[in-house]
Amino acid sequence: MVKFGYTILYVLNVAKSVGFYEKSFGFKRKFITPENDYGEIETGQTTIAFASVELAKSNLRNGFIESRLDQKPFATELGFITDNVDKIINLAKQHGATVIEEPILKPWGQTVAYIRDIDGFLIELCTPMNK
Repeated sequence: MVKFGYTILYVLNVAKSVGFYEKSFGFKRKFITPENDYGEIETGQTTIAFASVELAKSNLRNGFIESRLDQKPFATELGFITDNVDKIINLAKQHGATVIEEPILKPWGQTVAYIRDIDGFLIELCTPMNK
């Protein structure tokens, strides 16, 4: 059996990143290690985890590409569903998010927008798909 458990974002400051997600999206903190090098938040069914860049470097001996706001985002995104995209964008901006694409109504009836978090990770904010 395989089950998707979590996504880990490598960040410079775990506590600051966890705080951003708590304040911007209302997610709840599961925990942060006493060393402040790893933390998790509850988002519903899937956990988002944060590992310090230093911890990640100790796990990945050949290195990795760090997410940076001064570079284009990775070809991946976190997708958050909300009934009010505009409200969540404004809240996230108050806590340091950068708006990449303003909300737009798609032909299939879904409102979609893109932001980057304080570490440069790409987030899609969208309304639920009509059933």
